[in-house]
Amino acid sequence: MSFDSLSLRCSLRNIFRQKARSGMTLASIVFGVVGLIVSGGFVEDVFVQLREATIHSRFGHLQIYKEGFYANGVKEPYNYLIPEPDAVKTAVAAVPGVLDSMMRINFFGLLNNGKTDLPILGEGVEAGKEAKLGSHLFLIAGRQLADQDANGILLGEGVARSMGVGVGSYVTILTNTPEGALNSLEFQVVGIFRTYAKDFDDRAVRVAVGAAQDLLGVKGAHAVVVSLDDALSTDRVAAALKKSLGVRGFEVKTWFELDDFYAKTVELYQVQLGVLQFTILVVVLLSVANSVNMTAYERVGEFGTLKALGTRSWQISLLIVLENALLGLIGASLGVVLGVVLALGLSAIGIPMPPPPNSNVGYTAYIRIVPSVLALSFIIGFLATVLSSLLPARGVARIPVVDALRQNV
Repeated sequence: MSFDSLSLRCSLRNIFRQKARSGMTLASIVFGVVGLIVSGGFVEDVFVQLREATIHSRFGHLQIYKEGFYANGVKEPYNYLIPEPDAVKTAVAAVPGVLDSMMRINFFGLLNNGKTDLPILGEGVEAGKEAKLGSHLFLIAGRQLADQDANGILLGEGVARSMGVGVGSYVTILTNTPEGALNSLEFQVVGIFRTYAKDFDDRAVRVAVGAAQDLLGVKGAHAVVVSLDDALSTDRVAAALKKSLGVRGFEVKTWFELDDFYAKTVELYQVQLGVLQFTILVVVLLSVANSVNMTAYERVGEFGTLKALGTRSWQISLLIVLENALLGLIGASLGVVLGVVLALGLSAIGIPMPPPPNSNVGYTAYIRIVPSVLALSFIIGFLATVLSSLLPARGVARIPVVDALRQNV
């Protein structure tokens, strides 16, 4: 038998001649590929939603500090104030991809409602700009802090619950100035917020940056927060800012450097996805191998006849591998199509999810269509089918022609 007889046409004919076995093999491949696409799209959605929540509720895309603040700012916050944040903001605005920038002042203090005190983490913010950035800082009562709210305050959900106060209540912040003196200011609660991080909500308050400066008796800011038009350009913009501002005594931190929870979550889910991909690969391998093995040994008589007509053993092996490669190609392609359709259908409906760790609010998950996941799922489905055919192909091809011909009796 010449190599032409092992052509694509012959292999396709053999596939459709064994409809039941081919159908079983295709079902295994399709199931595996669809499972990989759906699980990969789900994990990608977790990454995207957590990334957006991290950026648009707390950190922005980038934060710029005076050099040394990130390491020592908690112990000596007043030694690392940026004296002229507007000059930094001007330099930031010149970098392509920057949407906006805003300054923040951080402070620790005690919040008093007239009856009890609560340690809090305070932020002095540019209210109007922060309202635009904070699309994932959800108000559960009241309104956003506005630029004209000289004595307005936003409370985290946990702070408001612990203090037993609501919108319209008056509270007092007591803190230390750089000289060590105590200072206090009274604020009226204008809103209560919730972010993805329960720990943050349990201790965070926000006031206008001017009020924070008056409370602390300082000028300047601890940080300049940068908002970008695309989160995927974070590394590029960070590199540009480090180059231009690093020589001027500033350090630049990206949102994923500031949020350790995100990095650990990504690492956890990537390991879980890797285990799932390996499991699906093994399942597909075993399922397809079983189907291929049965099909191959049911055709031993056919292969014996081919050998009797002069076909070499390696040609028999090649025929089996080629048939299964075509099955893998068809099955993986069908799996990708069905996986995309299923992902679109599930995303149209939405998947209600319980609150993740360190949060007290659920969310709606979607199945994202990721080109790299589609490609990897296709490759796994195809390679699993080809690999599973190698041993059966070798075993059948090595059966002596006399023994193989007996199967025709």
